Amino acid sequence: MWTQKYSFLPKTVMHKSKGFCTGEIVNNSISTLSDNKTFVLAPYFDNRVKNLIRTIGIVPHEEVKKVYCLFCCPTGNNIYVSNAVIDLHEDRFGFPYATADLVCMEPTNCDPQYVSFNWFPQRNAVLLPRFEIQNRKTADSLVDFTVCISTMFGDYNNVLQFVQSMEMYKLLGVQRVVIYKNSCSQLMEKVLEFYMAEGTVQIIPWPITAYLSVSTEWLYSHDGTQIGYYGQIAALNDCIYRNMYRSRYVLLNDIDEIILPNQHPDWKTMMQDLQEQNPEIGVFQFENHVFPNTVFTSTGIPSWDTVPGVNILQHVLREPDRKEVINPQKMIVNPRKVVQTSVHSVLQAFGGSLEVPMDVAITYHCRTPFQPDLPRESLIRDTTLWRYNSSLISRVNQVLQNIPSLKGKR
Repeated sequence: MWTQKYSFLPKTVMHKSKGFCTGEIVNNSISTLSDNKTFVLAPYFDNRVKNLIRTIGIVPHEEVKKVYCLFCCPTGNNIYVSNAVIDLHEDRFGFPYATADLVCMEPTNCDPQYVSFNWFPQRNAVLLPRFEIQNRKTADSLVDFTVCISTMFGDYNNVLQFVQSMEMYKLLGVQRVVIYKNSCSQLMEKVLEFYMAEGTVQIIPWPITAYLSVSTEWLYSHDGTQIGYYGQIAALNDCIYRNMYRSRYVLLNDIDEIILPNQHPDWKTMMQDLQEQNPEIGVFQFENHVFPNTVFTSTGIPSWDTVPGVNILQHVLREPDRKEVINPQKMIVNPRKVVQTSVHSVLQAFGGSLEVPMDVAITYHCRTPFQPDLPRESLIRDTTLWRYNSSLISRVNQVLQNIPSLKGKR
């Protein structure tokens, strides 16, 4: 079982050090360590097996070197040093840089608030930057559903589809949408500001391009890039841990995807049934089906014509399965049962995964076609989305009315 890999973690060793806990407190979403090759997202307290500090990071997989966690206790001059176990995530799709967990035992009788990192157990430790350990305190109450969107990039400007996805998520039961944002258009910025003010969206700045050469593809093509799809896997793992004790379930999907129930009106009733039938399962996978945004099935709404982006209500024809290709999946997970995740599956977890049948729900994915040469007659009509037509149209109109930059475009 995967938990055995942490059963031999090096013990922490105590040293005396005056003035150690004086380094700068770092709160960036991505920080570089002194070698300029190791990147830290955030450390998280993880007591599901032992009292561990698990730091989500990004490292060059062929140049992984020894790193030490340094903890200072709230009282006294004691610092505790622990050799970190560097647990590389197996899914890096050929890229030189990989997501990794830097795992250290937490010192006993200390409850450290911060951790620092060093290449040596004792050297120049005084001014090391300090990272606040997250998840030490749990939220008083959990929201039911959080959607993790990673990552928004390329001056993203698909405004209409974004608003439609957001309003669909809300109709289906979301309370929070976390977006790892690298770049978007000025108009999109106004939309994000609206949803942040509303309390639905939380933006995590994602300046990955300041540190690494990123690819817009998921698979490495020896083109000099260092990490795939704007560091998507690192962001997804951070989002799992960030919401571990804030949300009952976390959805891992892209903004052009909606996990769409076929038998239930919303996610809550669907997950109640699925969880009741599968009490030990913490990972629920939903098959991805492409609805090409190049094939139209209805006329648009004139007042939306000047809003940039795709109108998903016009796209209810889906591509048939390809015999030689397994459809990818997106997930709803219990974050407290996840240790490491990839994009389409969980890599390490407590308990198993369930592939949810297509008649229960699918991942509706409105995008450019995977099979562009298919004649229209070969596409399958699936109007499940239209069940939400009137509510969705009303909600989208309301949002467009409330954003001055879009109101002028109507």
